[in-house]
Amino acid sequence: MEAAFLGVLLLLLAAPCAGQRAWDPVFQPSFIHMSGPRVNSFFLGNSSRVNFSIILSPIDEETGKLQLANCSGSKRAGDWNLNVTPGVNVSKVTVSLTRNLGLCLPNATDCCTMSLCVVETLQVLACRDAAMLARLLIQAEIYASSSFTGNVSENATIIPNQVFQPLGSCPCDLTAGACDVRCCCDPECTPDLKQLFSESCFTGVFGGDVNPPFDQLCSSRSMEYTPEWFPYLCVQSSLNNTPFLGYFYHGSTSTPKVPSFKIPFQTSPGKLFTGYRQGDPIMTEEDEYFIIPQRSMAGQCVRNAPVAYLEDLDVRCLTTRALYEEGLPHDVRINTGTGDLIQQNVIYRTVTDTGKFITESESLPTADVLCQNVTFAEHYTLVWEEENVEQINVTVFLGRLCDGEILAQRFTVEFLSLKSTNETELFGNPGYQVGKPVRAANLNASDTSGSLNIWQPAGRGLCTSATYTPVLFGLDSLSGCVLEVDVNEDCGLLRGNVTERLNSLIQATHVGKRANSSHGDVDDWVEIIRLDPFNSDTNVSTGRLKGICPDVPANLNIHIIFADVGAVQGIPRQEILAVQISYSTVIWQFQCGLACENSISFLPLTASVQFIKVPARPPIPVIRFHRFYTEFDCNRNDVCWPQLFYPLTRFYTGEPYSQCLARGLLLAFLVLLAAIMSSPWFSTVWNRCLI
Repeated sequence: MEAAFLGVLLLLLAAPCAGQRAWDPVFQPSFIHMSGPRVNSFFLGNSSRVNFSIILSPIDEETGKLQLANCSGSKRAGDWNLNVTPGVNVSKVTVSLTRNLGLCLPNATDCCTMSLCVVETLQVLACRDAAMLARLLIQAEIYASSSFTGNVSENATIIPNQVFQPLGSCPCDLTAGACDVRCCCDPECTPDLKQLFSESCFTGVFGGDVNPPFDQLCSSRSMEYTPEWFPYLCVQSSLNNTPFLGYFYHGSTSTPKVPSFKIPFQTSPGKLFTGYRQGDPIMTEEDEYFIIPQRSMAGQCVRNAPVAYLEDLDVRCLTTRALYEEGLPHDVRINTGTGDLIQQNVIYRTVTDTGKFITESESLPTADVLCQNVTFAEHYTLVWEEENVEQINVTVFLGRLCDGEILAQRFTVEFLSLKSTNETELFGNPGYQVGKPVRAANLNASDTSGSLNIWQPAGRGLCTSATYTPVLFGLDSLSGCVLEVDVNEDCGLLRGNVTERLNSLIQATHVGKRANSSHGDVDDWVEIIRLDPFNSDTNVSTGRLKGICPDVPANLNIHIIFADVGAVQGIPRQEILAVQISYSTVIWQFQCGLACENSISFLPLTASVQFIKVPARPPIPVIRFHRFYTEFDCNRNDVCWPQLFYPLTRFYTGEPYSQCLARGLLLAFLVLLAAIMSSPWFSTVWNRCLI
């Protein structure tokens, strides 16, 4: 009960203060269960003239409540330190423990006497002019570290001859004076520590079983199947004479082979490489990947990601002066795909408007601030023909980056056909390529230009500040933003506002079948099929329930059907066959906090894109012969009539063959007997016998 009451109390303290609005300063997260010596949180809001302090909050044994917080604390409390790194509307808050977490050794003082070393409750306060703006609650439960930090004796250890006796009774005991994790035979491991990994102990010789009984030993019962001749040929010996003796005797070490991003080329004379195909990594002169920073599936920037052939990129990566890293040098020559090497054509330019790349911190620059010339953006244009790279043009934008500034680096890769005169590639592969934008048009207007986009949220993720990014062919995606809704919002107006924002993503009536669809040819375009959202104004009364609106079309679903209709120079030619847009409705309900004083709630809006690949031609219908044959195909059906007598065959190994044969003959005899007794002449013969 006390633990449950404490958990509820911690959640109440971590909740927003009464009257706190959604845009007020707040810690994120506002409650942390701490199990290590360091933890980070973020203060969202303007940190100007804000004083941060940390206090210890012991629990009153009589009332069970935490100590009331005030703004008179400092950035140090007991063994805890508070460090704040200011930023633009986001400040990093770090709470660290300064005491030693090692277990107590003999004659040691600054150490942990128990495995559960620290159990304390902390509060981090953000105050301005003695008024508390936000609070961070931390529940610290830290166990002692089992890593050894003491002095190692330099006395030489006498290692016995492993040919005659094992090296040690506990080979996994690798650290002197400390408990090795998962080593249950380690004498330094206390019973409390062993409970943490008792079910994951090392097994075998390394885990302490240095003399296990081997299978050939007469007293061994480890073998599942023991042949009849085993008692005559087994080995009678003591465990001291074991084949595991000297297991570590031939302890020769080999240098591990570190894998590198290298692919061996073909060495046949006259042709070093067969050319690139779509998706293949582009190689350099040193047989390594041609890399630029790219974004991973987790959203982080990977610095050593290879560039894929015929796949465009547009990546932005955040960095600072301290974390800045130089990329691949521009003097590296690229393999064209046939073994020839080409040099990059590099043009350097200086960024004049740094506001598009740099986000400055709140601290004013001083004369002591360090600055450095770095790369703001790199634009790669690769000219290709068939399966080869013919030319590489690079434009590098340089600028100065200082301490306290955040740089949004941009890297783009664009593939252009050698035969094309513009970006539409009219004479190249007319089909779509993966990663390129889907072409859209508004053929019902005088201005036929159109767009097919999804959201790209920024900042707090609000729909008012979200930008658009085009739908890329072949890449399923899901994006969204948050819409602020008032508690007194009219449901009809809310549905209209949401529908208008979703329709702003689709500013088109048609989608191009191919990447080079012409606006003058209607046959090059497919009309977008729109399934309007369900209008419930006539069925549901919206004036009685306050803060609840049913059937709000909050989800936009874009389904694009495409197929492979051929190939051009070995590259698949993909065309779009149909596009459908539908809406999914939700029930919006005003979310009320503890005080229920906020009049603004949030409604998440999402837009999803799904590419569905279908065969270019409909499949051949199954004829009657195939349907009839399938019924007796034991590999394609669960019921197989030809295997009705499978238990009577030698392929059945569930029981001895003799028992199966005996049961089969008995079953056949019973069936024959039943057939004889059911015949009319049997009853006649039976009656005569009775007379």
